[in-house]
Amino acid sequence: MTTTRTSSYRLPRSARAAAIALVAGAGIALTPTAALASPGAPVASVPVVQQVTAPNHAAQVAVDRALAQVGKPYVWGGAGPSGFDCSGLTQYAYRAAGVNLPHSSRMQSRTGFPIDLWHLQPGDLMFFYSPVGHVAMYIGNGLMVHASTPGQPVKVVPAGSMRGFVGATRVA
Repeated sequence: MTTTRTSSYRLPRSARAAAIALVAGAGIALTPTAALASPGAPVASVPVVQQVTAPNHAAQVAVDRALAQVGKPYVWGGAGPSGFDCSGLTQYAYRAAGVNLPHSSRMQSRTGFPIDLWHLQPGDLMFFYSPVGHVAMYIGNGLMVHASTPGQPVKVVPAGSMRGFVGATRVA
């Protein structure tokens, strides 16, 4: 008789963030936005989104739709098209691909099938906090798109820049 042992060991938060940055950050390219800075002000860097190629048509449509929302405002409970919260953005993006997701990050975390950090592909959903309270869409090259918080627009950020990663799913 063979017994399989599972472990519930979890990396400390700082180690998880470092692992995400290491794995997801392998392809990050940053470019200065000097034209937006005033003279003498520090120059900010923003992620450069290169051509995203998702593993299937539905994921490609969802990624393209999510990226088209960059710059739109965060709106609590927003499901587009003029403003979004985190789960509203992913729901809106996947709806364009014919995939229905609930408007709740926690419920979205139970949709599809689990993907480990090492196998993220464009279109996969990344979840944060315990219990799950935030969702973002991985877009490849170490980047994710999300609607993070009031006062911040929908934006693309390095996938390892947010603390509290707890898992990912593939819905398409």
